Amino acid sequence: MRISARADYAVRAALELAVRHEDGPVKAEAIATVQDIPHKFLESILGDLRRAGLVDSRRGGNGGYRLARDASEITVADVIRAVDGPIVSVRGVRPTGLSYAGSAEPLLPLWVALRANVRRILEGVTLADIAADKLPETVQALAAEPAAWENP
Repeated sequence: MRISARADYAVRAALELAVRHEDGPVKAEAIATVQDIPHKFLESILGDLRRAGLVDSRRGGNGGYRLARDASEITVADVIRAVDGPIVSVRGVRPTGLSYAGSAEPLLPLWVALRANVRRILEGVTLADIAADKLPETVQALAAEPAAWENP
């Protein structure tokens, strides 16, 4: 599975809004600077997050962006889906839309299982979890495995 730059930037931007929620609306320029995200790219991402109902925006001198819901109600999966669509696809097709024949038939349940595991993790972590540096124990356990940090 590959996390696109767009998804990475979107999660980082949403996280920045989560940690700054008490400051009121945050300008895109401030998010871009702090998170080292190209400003024009970020504006497009914030537009996607707004259309998905994850972010609100306000114009004017005191304007900017803020989360549309509490950070505890927004998962990493929500953010990724808002900017990239389905979490796991094979050649751009959701696993349940695939069919294989012959010796490749066992691939379908493999791709479905992969999607289920990825979804379990990304749907189980909220922006509030990350902002508080309190990832769920299951995620911490997976990240603590030495093999998780190796690049085979």
